[in-house]
Amino acid sequence: MIKTIITGVTAYISTSIDYLLILMVVFGSTPKKQRWLVYFGDLLGTSILVGTSLLLAFALGLVPATWLLGLLGLIPVGMGLKLLIWGDDDSDSEVDDALRKHRSIILKVALITVVTCGADNIGIYVPLFTQIEHSIIPVILVTFIVMLTLFCLSGYLISRIPKVAGVLEKYGRYVTAVVYILIGLDVLWDGGTLQHIFFSQH
Repeated sequence: MIKTIITGVTAYISTSIDYLLILMVVFGSTPKKQRWLVYFGDLLGTSILVGTSLLLAFALGLVPATWLLGLLGLIPVGMGLKLLIWGDDDSDSEVDDALRKHRSIILKVALITVVTCGADNIGIYVPLFTQIEHSIIPVILVTFIVMLTLFCLSGYLISRIPKVAGVLEKYGRYVTAVVYILIGLDVLWDGGTLQHIFFSQH
């Protein structure tokens, strides 16, 4: 049991340590009353990744080519450019608008989670789920949820440090946009997508 929990903790940290910075930026640039939605967005995104990894693991340990997963990096690059050029949609009027905004934050965080952690998570989780007994998978999943909660809490607390909060409040839009673009470029580079597209012919 302890060994299984340690395996889950190690797998989660190894795929999500860089994501802590992103959580901090997301919390800092999200309106105070809606920051709890970030947790559910992270939970949704992680659930998609874990579910995909389980499906691939049961399909004979199939792991997609890394450079294909790297194409996900185009999404945050597009989100960052949109934020820089057109800004954020901030219209608060009726209940409908509030509900739409709630959904938007959850989906945006879920998307960033999938894009940022996608290649790493699938690359590590698929072999992990392929090798372990099916009976201990629930323990691994509970461990992931606990770790996700701790990471979200850490990102939230860091974003509340006065100096960090001041920068994010003043330049939140630009910081978020730059982080999104850098995330996208990093995913494209780490996944070998750029190298595959520009250098594989030679």
